[in-house]
Amino acid sequence: MTSVELTKDDLMLNGTVTLRVADTGHVLHAFVNGKYIGSQWAKYGNHVAYVFEKSIKLLPGKNLISLLSVTVGFKNYEAMFDLVGAGIASPVELVLKNAGNETIVKDLSSNKWAYKTGLDGISNKYFDPSKSSPKWVSDQVPINRNFTWYKTTFKAPLGNKPVVVDLLGLGKGMAWVNGHSLGRYWPSYIADKQLCKTKACDYRGRYSDKKCLSKCGEPTQRWYHVPRSFLNDGENTLVLFEEFGGNPSSVQFQTVEVGSVCVNAYQGKVVQLSCHDRPISKIEFASFGHPQGVCGSFEKGECESDVDAISILEKECVGKESCSFKISEDKFGKAYCDARRLAVEAVCDDFTF
Repeated sequence: MTSVELTKDDLMLNGTVTLRVADTGHVLHAFVNGKYIGSQWAKYGNHVAYVFEKSIKLLPGKNLISLLSVTVGFKNYEAMFDLVGAGIASPVELVLKNAGNETIVKDLSSNKWAYKTGLDGISNKYFDPSKSSPKWVSDQVPINRNFTWYKTTFKAPLGNKPVVVDLLGLGKGMAWVNGHSLGRYWPSYIADKQLCKTKACDYRGRYSDKKCLSKCGEPTQRWYHVPRSFLNDGENTLVLFEEFGGNPSSVQFQTVEVGSVCVNAYQGKVVQLSCHDRPISKIEFASFGHPQGVCGSFEKGECESDVDAISILEKECVGKESCSFKISEDKFGKAYCDARRLAVEAVCDDFTF
């Protein structure tokens, strides 16, 4: 925070003024005279400083400029990573373009600055139901409004299956259940659609973090684990601090369980094993020939290929959310029987947290 004193005849009052901030942090929010004027954040893969620029209106007298800098994490590899900083850098400037198209710059870097770490809501533990906090307003809950605290109550899902909360629809912020932190969320940050390639995944050769990218056009994470130990038998409290703005009405609790998917098809067919947003963790059964039974209780038949179908599919499918292949003798070996079929049961992994 800093302040700028302007007299009535100051040139900064005679034209369009831009607040310009050099920043190396991940997110920057700016306020002038207590009013929010805008935000900016670093894009994926951008490790250099970016410049925040926004037009502002200044008043005669004292003008308060507040900058809220946010870091999501710090670099932890490569030489001298401990010297890499993140946050507001110099300069911080007011830039005026007057009617004569002349540019005047007022550098605020040498101003007297004050700073504070954290937010009042965090320090005062608004997220803790056992602590006293300001009165919560229950009517006309705002949506898509930044810097807003939300609170609601819910009943724990019945049973003992793992519980998750779906935060898709929110912007960026933090979540707590009964005072326990679930961590930070940012489902509005969407992976660049251009980064994913249509060609088959291949990790061979020199390492690159651009290889085998998936889920482009989607958020990094939308489901967050809620340990059963966090939950009460009766009423439970969910608190959200929404930094960017989102719709809390879309938040919902769910249970998840380990399941399996199956294929039972004849030679010549192109089939797909898919766990729908969960990775395939194991090939429970695979047989090419004349397998018997149904999904969950497949058995090998009298006729079966000598090739180990399980090993083939483990290499091709395990660790992926889905895999497609054609059922053929070239892939699964010869089976000396009529009407050759492939039966597969794959286990879907539970959510990983």
